[in-house]
Amino acid sequence: MATLEDVARAALRYDSLGVRSLTQDLLRATPRLASVPRPTVEDARVLSVSAALVELLALRQQQPPPAWAREIGPLAEPFFLLKAAETMKRLRQLCETQSPEPMRKRRLYAPPNYLEFA
Repeated sequence: MATLEDVARAALRYDSLGVRSLTQDLLRATPRLASVPRPTVEDARVLSVSAALVELLALRQQQPPPAWAREIGPLAEPFFLLKAAETMKRLRQLCETQSPEPMRKRRLYAPPNYLEFA
């Protein structure tokens, strides 16, 4: 079974296909997102990305996010979930200005339709 931590680690590796596949597995296994447990990791990046992703999925599915997600702050450095945003100026601007709010507030940037299928 996929965990939220697995999804976050795939995102940090720029593994878009893995993120989509793991997210689908996670949603099948845990349809009620408020019950997704807080990852038990020391890595602040994994924790911040996990919180952003679970809040994004909850927003898209019109569900409340897990309470623990509110406690997680932003990344120390901005992170673009699409590696191409580091070199493509227009994509970078799109991500910086239109990234979904649960991600943007944690300095995590992606296109506005990131994981929209979920």
